[in-house]
Amino acid sequence: MTIMKKAAYLAAIAAQFALSTPPAAAQNAIDNALPLSDINVIRRDSRLVLRMNLDARELHPSTNREYLITPVLIADNKADSAVFTSVLISGRNLYMRHVRNNDLDSVSMYQSGKHDTISYSASVPLHKWMDNATLHIRSQRKVCCNKVATVYNDEVALIRRPEFAPRYNYLGLTGADGTEALNAADTVKIFDLTGSAYINFPVNRTELYPLYMNNPAELGKITATIDSVKEDPDITITSIYIKGFASPEGKYDNNELLAKGRTETLRKYVEDLYSFPYGFIKTDFMPEDWSGLRDYVEKSALADRDNLLQIIDSDMEPDAKDTRIKTLYPTVYTHLLSNVYPKLRHSDYIITYRVRAYTSMNEILSVLKTAPQKLSRYEFYRAAQTMEPGSDEFNEVYETAVRMYPNDEVCNLNAANTAMQRGHYNDAARYLAKAGNSPESIYARGLLAALEKNYTQAENLLQTAARLKVADAPEALRQVREMIKYGDGHVEIINH
Repeated sequence: MTIMKKAAYLAAIAAQFALSTPPAAAQNAIDNALPLSDINVIRRDSRLVLRMNLDARELHPSTNREYLITPVLIADNKADSAVFTSVLISGRNLYMRHVRNNDLDSVSMYQSGKHDTISYSASVPLHKWMDNATLHIRSQRKVCCNKVATVYNDEVALIRRPEFAPRYNYLGLTGADGTEALNAADTVKIFDLTGSAYINFPVNRTELYPLYMNNPAELGKITATIDSVKEDPDITITSIYIKGFASPEGKYDNNELLAKGRTETLRKYVEDLYSFPYGFIKTDFMPEDWSGLRDYVEKSALADRDNLLQIIDSDMEPDAKDTRIKTLYPTVYTHLLSNVYPKLRHSDYIITYRVRAYTSMNEILSVLKTAPQKLSRYEFYRAAQTMEPGSDEFNEVYETAVRMYPNDEVCNLNAANTAMQRGHYNDAARYLAKAGNSPESIYARGLLAALEKNYTQAENLLQTAARLKVADAPEALRQVREMIKYGDGHVEIINH
């Protein structure tokens, strides 16, 4: 057969696919329902593979007749389709003619009576629309002289890819068990601002000179922290705490006097600068900061690191420890005196303040934009309720809340939910690690496991959540079990 004749032959076959209703008098199996079995669809890399068995014993075209069978996948919206390789079952004369002319390279050809079962396997490029489609078997019965006697379009299977589409539980006013997760009392907002200042004092003296050495910058740290909240009308400073530290250098008794005296001097300086009442600023002191020294040595690459740590951790008196280090490791001691001990003479401070509650939604939304650190967890939740769930602004509220409350279980749970909805699974796992073990947190961990295709783990977690009365857990569990059952996809047989 010439190329032109071959093209004309295949075109004639394709043209007949438009017909869908067989003649009422047709008696052959092809005119009713093809004898198909074990229909299966598998996704492999970038292709969709169709496998099925065709019982050829019911299809016996005579010597000058043949059947052309073509699987076609059609999208639910009818806008997309994909045609698989055709199967041609021919009577002896037609089969021999095809072989002799080599005219059907794109068709799987079989001779009538030679096969009981035809195992079919073919693939097409994979597209997203194939997650939900219908498999049609288009068949033709041809008689002599290339005439088409019957054309049949049989819908044989629905191709369905299971989807995991759970509901996400955001904790706010109430939890799954009906108890309050956040409440109005949460609007009582007490916060701390912390810092360290390295004030320079003359050797063995406790007098504070504001302009001495680097004191303007170090004192400025403290005043800047206080000023950041003192002038805000929404904020009331409730307490100030200062703790002074001296380094291990020298005698312990002298260091104790220096730490105590210098802390008191700093307290009076701040108290007078702001006219705080006497006793408003609380103080404490540490004669020698061995903890700070240990932290430095432990993180260092000093050659004698382990020996130094052994001395620092020993039960020796502080002066004996200092002498031991100076005597056994003079080079290291010189390094510590110059580079480490000055940093151990510091004043740590804590400014504790209270932010008033915001009751108006307009107020809450305004503060959310300008100073979110002033909102309570409850106020963040109220703001989110005014937004479309899953929207960018909705997600941003919960992600901002967890930045303001990084160790809060409720904020971490809600942030995990937004991260999962956005496909940020690593972030979700990080948040869930701090979300505690509430029923909702167990449920959320089950959702994350399912989204990451860890279906066995997801099933176990969701079973637990269901037992703990999380309302949405049974439906999520059903979806996971469908994923386990069907995996890559499943085929629902119809009309067969």
